[in-house]
Amino acid sequence: MQRLLVLFTFLICYGVNAQITKEIFESFKLQERRDVSYYFPEEYNKDKKHPLIVVLDADYLFEQVVATAKYYSKFHGMPESIIVGIHQSKESIRLDDCAFDSQTGLPAEKGNQFFEFLGMEIIPYLDLNYNTAPFKMIVGYDITGNFENYWLFKEHPLFDAYINISPTLAPDMETNIPMRLEALNQQIFYQLILEGEKSKNTPRILAMDKAIKAIDKETLHYYFDEYPSADHLSVPTYGIGKAFDNIFGMFKPISPKEYKTQILTSEEPVFNYLENKYSSIENLFGIKKPVDLNDVMAIYAGSRKKEDFESLKPLSDLCKAEFPETMLGFYFEGEYYEQLGEPKKALRTFEKAFGMEEIDFLTKEMALEKIDALKADFGY
Repeated sequence: MQRLLVLFTFLICYGVNAQITKEIFESFKLQERRDVSYYFPEEYNKDKKHPLIVVLDADYLFEQVVATAKYYSKFHGMPESIIVGIHQSKESIRLDDCAFDSQTGLPAEKGNQFFEFLGMEIIPYLDLNYNTAPFKMIVGYDITGNFENYWLFKEHPLFDAYINISPTLAPDMETNIPMRLEALNQQIFYQLILEGEKSKNTPRILAMDKAIKAIDKETLHYYFDEYPSADHLSVPTYGIGKAFDNIFGMFKPISPKEYKTQILTSEEPVFNYLENKYSSIENLFGIKKPVDLNDVMAIYAGSRKKEDFESLKPLSDLCKAEFPETMLGFYFEGEYYEQLGEPKKALRTFEKAFGMEEIDFLTKEMALEKIDALKADFGY
């Protein structure tokens, strides 16, 4: 297929070292050339997997999605992602791209070709040439918001997450979409965004929201946000940031609220929370996230608060692997042996911690205090 894809660099910087490139993509499926923009993370690493985000209506949404993704990834709210924007503003081409049959509500005429262009050309090209993660998301608005839903009708939907901004729904979509979401067994994130300004489409969107909320499935992660102050033109600006916050919420560091309401109230060992959090991230996003120091400290604090000292041992082992040059792992292990009533092991372990690098609140003075206290108490 690659022989059929001729890419001409059109604007700014060639290659993955550039953050944004804009190219003319020659499509065999559409039999025409299309403007496509790409964003690559500043520190793109070919050995590291990156989720893929497809942005329809790129002339209006691409820059906003890129800005949001850069902000969230910088502050640990989401993994660094590759973003592709499909431009559709020339000569109202979006109307042809998103054409549907007035009876069935399914893609018609060029809509079928555009569907194949995205699924059989754009995404395979990126999967082949870049290290993309299994997790894929699509963003659409108005008629492109409606169009993105057609992937839900595949046996195995191509996308895992859908940001659907004020969709102009095709016939029967308010019932067909909930039916498909209920039937699917894979993990799906579905974000529906609506403005406060009323239109003839509003009752149908609200009916769809009600039907989706009635679905009780662990594999469906549904979010609905309505913005009373927004109109149809401004609602993307209101909604995209919140949508990223919802979809990538698990990826964020443990918050004070999360610590109080989930860690401290759980009856399970405190370390289990950290273990489950990171295994869920890997399972959902296809990415092995490095353990965040903030999360380590939250689990350490929770272990002490709940006097769950057994959790200190697996936490210390984790820290030795994730922060090998620091005193973190050995200090936590020393506390574990101290609470276990094994002073000799605790003393030797704190001595190892003393010889390593300080990190966060842990200092050599703290390790030395532990060492002196143990020697004084047990006469070593």
